Amino acid sequence: MAGAAHCSLQAKRLLLDPKFEGYKLSLEPLACYQLGLDAAVAEVKLRDDQYTLDHMRAFGMYNYLHLDSWYQDNVYYVDQCGRVMNLSVTLDTALQKPREVFRLPTDLTAYDDRLCASIHFSSSTWVTLSDGTGRLYLIKSGKRGSSASEKWEIVFNEELGNPFVIAHSVSFVKSDMHSVAVLLLRVEKDELDTKGSGFHITLEWVTIAEISKEGDHRYEIFKRRVLQGKSVPHYAAIEPSGNGLMIVSYKPFRFMQGEDDKLEENDDAEATNEKKDPLYYWQQTEDDVTITIHIPEDMIKDDIKVRFSPDNICVILKDQPPLMEGKLYSSVDHESCTWIIRENKSLEISLIKKNEGPRWPELIVGDTRGEFIMDSSQCSAITESLMHLTSEVMNPNPEKENPPCNAQELEECDAFLEDSASLCRFDGDTLKVTHVINLGSNQYLFSVVVDPREMPCFCLRHDVDALLWQPHSDQPENMWEHIATFNALGYVQASKQDKKFMACAPDYSYAALCECLRRVFIYRQPTPLSTVLYNRKEGRQVGQVAKQLVATLEANDPILGFQATKTPNFYRKRNVLEATHKGTIDTKWSQGEMLKFAGFQAALALTEMSNAWVLVSRLEKWSYGSAYNLFTSPDLKLVYTFAYLLDK
Repeated sequence: MAGAAHCSLQAKRLLLDPKFEGYKLSLEPLACYQLGLDAAVAEVKLRDDQYTLDHMRAFGMYNYLHLDSWYQDNVYYVDQCGRVMNLSVTLDTALQKPREVFRLPTDLTAYDDRLCASIHFSSSTWVTLSDGTGRLYLIKSGKRGSSASEKWEIVFNEELGNPFVIAHSVSFVKSDMHSVAVLLLRVEKDELDTKGSGFHITLEWVTIAEISKEGDHRYEIFKRRVLQGKSVPHYAAIEPSGNGLMIVSYKPFRFMQGEDDKLEENDDAEATNEKKDPLYYWQQTEDDVTITIHIPEDMIKDDIKVRFSPDNICVILKDQPPLMEGKLYSSVDHESCTWIIRENKSLEISLIKKNEGPRWPELIVGDTRGEFIMDSSQCSAITESLMHLTSEVMNPNPEKENPPCNAQELEECDAFLEDSASLCRFDGDTLKVTHVINLGSNQYLFSVVVDPREMPCFCLRHDVDALLWQPHSDQPENMWEHIATFNALGYVQASKQDKKFMACAPDYSYAALCECLRRVFIYRQPTPLSTVLYNRKEGRQVGQVAKQLVATLEANDPILGFQATKTPNFYRKRNVLEATHKGTIDTKWSQGEMLKFAGFQAALALTEMSNAWVLVSRLEKWSYGSAYNLFTSPDLKLVYTFAYLLDK
């Protein structure tokens, strides 16, 4: 990754809440809908030869329910009959029956080595589809979500080798040519890997473009590029412009070149691998900085020019380009700075710090050609200053106010294996890494599409919180923006040993964790209280509360798919599709939004509309008088009475 810019993620302090007190378990009910399906989802179980952790991550934990981020109320799945089924969910009293929008030409049951079928929505009118046998379909869908305008038409389909799943796709126009870029994920046997798992991961970046020949318009493969790595990427997405892609992975990926490019790549690698001596060495004390540069033996004093300024330094040898030049890390007393040629033909430069005491982490800002040399006394001083932070003994001094940290005191949920993941941005033209972020202990949690015109967001653990990051490929100065925080979610999710899927609402109003069987945990953002509540320990008034809700599904089959939207949550099981409504008291409805229930429509205000929803859905459990008295507005009392009579 030589030449790549090493970046960091900058969290916004305004989005962090250091005083977050935790989630309060709420017992308020969640309306849950269940719908029987004509045919089960086309689930593909792992074969005996798919035994590695990478196979489990790529295919065993696959999400069979696909959310159309361009039309948020629509989810899709592929059933055992090869049909692509659409379910449009609105705030009605029940789920509508799924409708068929497309049927795969392939008989899926005839392939024993196939993978799960996968779908990705490239734009509002384009869809990429894989049947799991190695064939890719490019489909023009029209405006989806409406049976009148939605018509799926194949414009391209081709066999592309070994079976794959679609990781991501985008639709864009470049040079007046419409193109669709698709990222295909495979786990393939690696005969050369004798010490590892015996498999490697490939990401194939395929660009399909519209070609016009003699008035004939058709789509053909314009470019194919392959990346290879040793771990399944947590996140892989193509930029909206098609100019690059970003990958979050435990182990790095690299492009596989052609034969001519391989020779050039090997030459570059050899040149990179040659160990170069540092251009200069430097040491420092609290008062000064000493720089040592080796110079040719025939060099004399008149051949050397050293210029000092309060914030800069420049060293020139024999009218050559500057050997050293740049901004110093901190200011110096330039009038007291000196230089001298030593007997061993080295140039020694002494800089006097303007501000005594602070240590410089680097000499010249951004210059990595030098090497810092620390003497033994400085090493001893640093070691001694950090000694109180560590201990080989469990809590050696229990009376101490701030006991030292001991690794044995960490809870199991604080530890995770993949602590060296990185985020890399690859350029589509040079096929080289342009930006790198070492994620360190920032564990990857999940991804979500907030704006379908942008790249998917990814969520990382930062300490105990979970921070949501939005990539901006067109903003080099702000390529990754912190847009939301889920308080304490990083810590909470680590304790859920059976979690299978994670997601959040596109409006950040809640995050949700789905287990392998039955249970779904919902964590809402803090919301203001309508009643007065005091903290028992401190006696102060609490202004807002973050609620945790738990939904338990009726069926006991494994959950195969999970999605979160602004309104309901969807869960996909083998033969059952369930939706748990989140529109209870604290849901963020816009004022005046229409609520449709039991044949009536009414425009209700923010909080009381949600009360109406809860009450009307539980008419049999509440007496008319008890529910009626909860409404303060005469108009809403009338609406509720009307709804009650209609239900009866």
